Amino acid sequence: MVINRIIDNAAVAAAAARRHSVALARAQARPHRRTPGAAIFGIQGAYSAEWAALANSVAVQDLELHDVFPAAEDAHPGAAIPALTAVAQQAGLRGADLVNGIATAYDVHLALAQQTHSRQQVVGHPGPLSTAVTAGLGAMLRLSPATIYTALTHTVQLTARGRNGYAAAYAGKVAIEAVDRAVHGERYPDPPEGHGHDWPLTDRDCRTRLPEPGEPRTAILNSCPRRHPAAYSVQAWIDLALKMRDRIGRVETIDSIVLHTRQDTDPMAVPGDSRLSDHQESRDVLAHSVAYLFAVALQDGAVHHEQSYTSERAQRADTVDLRRQISFAENAAERTLGARATITMKSGAVIDDELAVPYAHPRGAHPFRRNDYVAKFTELADGIIDRREQQRFLDVATCLVDLKRGTLGMLNPLISQHILDDAPSTHGIFA
Repeated sequence: MVINRIIDNAAVAAAAARRHSVALARAQARPHRRTPGAAIFGIQGAYSAEWAALANSVAVQDLELHDVFPAAEDAHPGAAIPALTAVAQQAGLRGADLVNGIATAYDVHLALAQQTHSRQQVVGHPGPLSTAVTAGLGAMLRLSPATIYTALTHTVQLTARGRNGYAAAYAGKVAIEAVDRAVHGERYPDPPEGHGHDWPLTDRDCRTRLPEPGEPRTAILNSCPRRHPAAYSVQAWIDLALKMRDRIGRVETIDSIVLHTRQDTDPMAVPGDSRLSDHQESRDVLAHSVAYLFAVALQDGAVHHEQSYTSERAQRADTVDLRRQISFAENAAERTLGARATITMKSGAVIDDELAVPYAHPRGAHPFRRNDYVAKFTELADGIIDRREQQRFLDVATCLVDLKRGTLGMLNPLISQHILDDAPSTHGIFA
């Protein structure tokens, strides 16, 4: 599963390669050359691990198409992989060491996500992520408990808040720097008795359940990949629309659609859909819109990471009309991850169907397997990474546990040169 997640991250990073923020992050990281160093996604050369981690994390996070732990808001445990990979590359570690670090990071991230109260506003998602990266680095580098404790303390204090687009990338960079300080010998004093944490993370016992020594680390098996390029809350709705599409025939014969949702459905997904406005909706809004993506899936038979989000596609007259036919029925008993829809045809026929979880969910009808991750990578990397380079990367990734010291730099599929040439030329403080 670690290999699957590395392939998944490469897929979504490739899809985001042209994005403005991703190009800027690459440009910001490139002046920080270092030998030995880490790879910046898509380009040749060796760079300082913390800057490579920042650039690669922005690429992975920008479109938010990687895995999710749906039990908690904004829990994207795969966001730890860029920082861990960068340090492993710079430190000349083995593939097995990287597997150890990633599996540990997933266990810590998911444990924290399960314990954090869903309404807790003090600690944003960078805190658990930076903690997971720090723990993963500690395991990967075989650091002492005292060193890891010091790094964790500094990391959490520096990344407890913040939810903008760079927050996750910054969390990984801060974790690397905090571990480096602790390795140099800095020590944080033990907490006073009874004062082990600064914030009320949960209304339950704050002790998280982590594997005992020798127990398998299986938390990564509970995170969920995304089959479709959309928010995780919309995955099942797209699957359901595609499932119902063959039963309805022509979309033009639909009279009305009722989507049965929970009361806590993502607010971005409901109010804007039932009262369409004339202004152009951003990609982020559309990616969270149940009604828009349900309509697109019914009409097109697929949701594409670029074509489905153009302003022309979003404003297409027949799609706007179909969205106006969609209403929502709130019911707190509906499944959090599932979807249920009732489609009434102009003939009077009623089609009702539902899904308990998205197809790609570990308990779904078609859980993601290795070939699904490879297919996702091939699709999202099309036109971005040469086919031979795609295959080279996949061959390396699938042999991860056998990679020897100093060879992890091969875990970097190179972007086609014309993509890099088209990126804006920018200058900053470092260059």
